[in-house]
Amino acid sequence: MSLLHSPRSDLRRRLHVALFVNAAIILGEFIGGWLINSVGLISDAGHNLVDQGSLFLAFYAHMLAQRPATDARTFGFHRAGVVTAFLNAFVLLLTAGGIALLGIHRLLEPVTVPGLWVIVIALLSFAANLGIAFLLHAGSEDDINIRGAFWHMLADAWVSLGVAASGVAIMFTGWTWTDPLVSLVIVGVIVKGAWPIFRESLDVLLESTPPGLSPSRIIDTLERIPGVKNVHDLHVWAVEPRMVMLTCHVLVDGDDALLTDALLRTIRTMVQATFGIKHMTIQLETRCCHP
Repeated sequence: MSLLHSPRSDLRRRLHVALFVNAAIILGEFIGGWLINSVGLISDAGHNLVDQGSLFLAFYAHMLAQRPATDARTFGFHRAGVVTAFLNAFVLLLTAGGIALLGIHRLLEPVTVPGLWVIVIALLSFAANLGIAFLLHAGSEDDINIRGAFWHMLADAWVSLGVAASGVAIMFTGWTWTDPLVSLVIVGVIVKGAWPIFRESLDVLLESTPPGLSPSRIIDTLERIPGVKNVHDLHVWAVEPRMVMLTCHVLVDGDDALLTDALLRTIRTMVQATFGIKHMTIQLETRCCHP
């Protein structure tokens, strides 16, 4: 199979198309919402930024996954994706705050919104988002990044349908307050999507202990191994969510090389099997170097 028609090349092409179409959706909804005074459309454009960030990160991870580590970057380029996720989530949270203030202002001081144009623009966004979701579906089964982008786009299609419903309500009832009300609902959707990304990426950048792992439990587990007297100077962190690292010093009984080699293999097997950590540096000591 040639590279031109390989599954990897086809997925890259799909991501390019998805990024282009979603950028057009964001631009169209923002300009349309600005021209017709629809904060609902503007907020949906902001929500589409969540998906654009998700698509970009999926594309970025797809490209960088093939780059090897270098002398300057011995862990490769994994942390770059985390930095991008953090900045993307931070900007989205600021965007949600701005949309919320605008939505509250419009609730207090309603303006005339042409319901028909809201319906037309929102339905075009719905169709485009649904099309992108189906475009990504083929690559979502084996790639967790693409799967996340697929579900983001599918959810955004239903949000656009909600904006269209507010346009119907405006057109037939004259309830202009439904437009800013929908914008506040979308703010909630943005925060729900962006906050976990912001928190997880910040934890990785601060080299916090990955969720679900307890250093004290790891120490307790290792100290139950026969021959291990003490575990200290233990650190657990993630280069990126899928690459967890561990370093520690292990005080052991005796100084026999064969015994300590076998013990080291036992410790490594225990850590990998119990905690799922594959990257680790363990220093065995016959006397404590850290009094």
